Amino acid sequence: MILTGTNILLGTTKGVFLLSGGEDRKDWKVSGPFCDGWPINHVIGDAKTGALWAGGGGEWNGAGVWRSDDGGANWSVTRLSKGLIDQWAAEDADFAEMIGWTDTPLPFTDEISQIWSLNYEHGRLLAGTKPADLLESADNGETWTKVEALTNHPSSKSWNPGAAGLVLHTIVPDPDNSKKAWVGISAAGVFATEDGGKTWDRRNRLSNAEGCDGHDHPAAPQNGETGHCVHNMVRASGKDDLLYQQNHHGVWRSSDGGRSWDNITEGLPSTFGFPIAVHPADAKTIWVMPLNGDSQGRFPPDASAAIWRSRDGGESWQDMRDGLPQEACYFTVLRQAMATDTRSSVGVYFGTNSGSVFASFDEGETWQEIARHLPTILSVETLDRAE
Repeated sequence: MILTGTNILLGTTKGVFLLSGGEDRKDWKVSGPFCDGWPINHVIGDAKTGALWAGGGGEWNGAGVWRSDDGGANWSVTRLSKGLIDQWAAEDADFAEMIGWTDTPLPFTDEISQIWSLNYEHGRLLAGTKPADLLESADNGETWTKVEALTNHPSSKSWNPGAAGLVLHTIVPDPDNSKKAWVGISAAGVFATEDGGKTWDRRNRLSNAEGCDGHDHPAAPQNGETGHCVHNMVRASGKDDLLYQQNHHGVWRSSDGGRSWDNITEGLPSTFGFPIAVHPADAKTIWVMPLNGDSQGRFPPDASAAIWRSRDGGESWQDMRDGLPQEACYFTVLRQAMATDTRSSVGVYFGTNSGSVFASFDEGETWQEIARHLPTILSVETLDRAE
């Protein structure tokens, strides 16, 4: 199977699914599930080679990274930690024979339980885990080492888990500098390296310390810093290290690589949401999906779905509703479940926990549902490849 045109890579609670829309982004076809039905938190692809990687796992499977070199037709897994399946197999020879299990040592059995995020850049594959560690592979995922400088960061003993646990869920490299990268950890905040991972700088400082005033939410900014429960983070195109993040409590912008953050939440209907996406060529165009609140159901405000777009880096916002459900809409869009493609007319895509995928081919002005009845969608990424 060869992937050409625009493809949407979906991580779900029941494996990987692929949506293929060809060069015209029409007549979307669903294939899957892949990866033996593992819960898959994140799927990525390399546009140059067409290789795909999927990370996930959980209590039953343990943690692992799957790889396909033929567009998803065939997959192999590198298991990184054990799960209950290993315990069952070790105690039941018939079950072990049925699933082809062997008692093979795994590198991180007592250290990680899931893969939460992946990134491939500069010939290096990175994986974020639960609990929060960063793993690195120089051989496309066959073998892995831990980035110890982040694991042993001086602040690590003070990191607190979010509702989903202590997870490293976002990896943002600099496409022009292999030594620079940022990661997001819930709930420890943003960390950056400029020396290839040898050292890490914790970057959560507010540009205006008075921004902490008047907040009583436990995830709100305090002590001169943004809330540490960053939900998702993106880097805009260009040389300026312009970053945006959707936090548990607000949307934030940094013009200096995360060294200071400006609050750009004003104009949105809620401080709470999960994903954020940035235009691949216009650094000031961003999209977010506000939800009604962390303890109010986590669905669109007034049960009426809208993607909110800014054309000026968050100084003002516009709600985009055309084609989205406007009544009795209770879905959630999770932190990694929004992405853009790289076409000249940029497509924006998001997936819901109710199994739908929505797409816009006019930068958010109008929307259409291009897939439905899938499992809970945990991540959305795109892969554009020429015919």
